Amino acid sequence: MPRDNTTPLIQKIAKQAYITFKGLTSSANGDNELAADQQSELLSLVTAVRAADLKIAPRKTKPSSGAAEFQRPPVTYMHICETEAFSMGVFLLRTGASIPLHDHPGMNGMLKVLYGKVSLRCLDKLEDNLTAGTVPPHFEPPLAPFQAASLRRSMLRSVAEYSEDSGPCLLTPLRENLHQIDTVGGPSAFLDILAPPYNPDDGRDCHYYKALQTVAEGGPDGKSDEEQQREETWLLEIPQPEDFWCGGEPYPGPAVSF
Repeated sequence: MPRDNTTPLIQKIAKQAYITFKGLTSSANGDNELAADQQSELLSLVTAVRAADLKIAPRKTKPSSGAAEFQRPPVTYMHICETEAFSMGVFLLRTGASIPLHDHPGMNGMLKVLYGKVSLRCLDKLEDNLTAGTVPPHFEPPLAPFQAASLRRSMLRSVAEYSEDSGPCLLTPLRENLHQIDTVGGPSAFLDILAPPYNPDDGRDCHYYKALQTVAEGGPDGKSDEEQQREETWLLEIPQPEDFWCGGEPYPGPAVSF
């Protein structure tokens, strides 16, 4: 069978993403199950994509130029396509930019770095709300009483760096669903696929979090990295941080159609 070399890679990715995510089923533990063969094919395609495939060139670091530079968004987004099954676009991060800790409720995702390098800190949410028997520790600084309803328990799952030579970072509704993305050493860009797309009307809205420090966490305790990663992390749901906002710019690559 002849190999299809005429269809743009991003079109192949979009088609396979639709096939992969259109028939999601929920497992007994609340996660969404994907057909292994369809997910494998999508992973293979996403792993192969490069910035040049989307007609995106690495951004050069520019020296600060006063107020105009300060007003530029730290992150911009290029929208590629969206269906009822998934959304896809490209995030571009300036040098030193960070996408704060946030979640993707009820969603699967794939993140593939196109240029530069990013550090991802991923967590699993342990429960949505505190139960009557859950006693939170003492925090430093102390929380106001009204903030208790915004507390969440989570577990640090992984901390890793990704470059254009890395495979995609994967998330599911239950595993590595919360993450923070920081640039490393310069500007970066990554392809982002979310399934299903954000939709506040269906309970899929983005929430931001702040990791809290407990009084007992004061200094070095001699624990290994593995032991520290298994520890619970308390999070406080917060409004979108004032120093983070996302602008938009046109996507210059091949058009995607269905």
